[in-house]
Amino acid sequence: QVQLVESGGGLVQAGGSLRLSCAASGRSFGSYAMGWFRQAPGKEREFVAGIVWTGAWRYYADSVKGRFTISRDNAKNTAYLQMNSLKPEDTAVYYCGGVISGGVPRAPDSYVYWGQGTQVTVSS
Repeated sequence: QVQLVESGGGLVQAGGSLRLSCAASGRSFGSYAMGWFRQAPGKEREFVAGIVWTGAWRYYADSVKGRFTISRDNAKNTAYLQMNSLKPEDTAVYYCGGVISGGVPRAPDSYVYWGQGTQVTVSS
């Protein structure tokens, strides 16, 4: 069993930065692929970024490529999402998800564990 807790959200002006953290409980964090997703009001949850359990491979949605960076520290049981050059359209609740997988699924339904989410609001 893994429990995930996100933090680091907040209100920021366009062009600003935020760093989200996803702290995991449980001993097997290092075995999980981790994904960051977001969900805006009235929209479906969408894939933002993902990282394999070794950290060797990272994947991004086209909308955030070049602006967001996903990373993980398995010794600290934590995954991160560094968000730079934020835009108003990045406003959403951001969730981290975990699944035991050799790759990084992009479908939310593929993830077994989820955090409670953290709100990111970007003002224009």
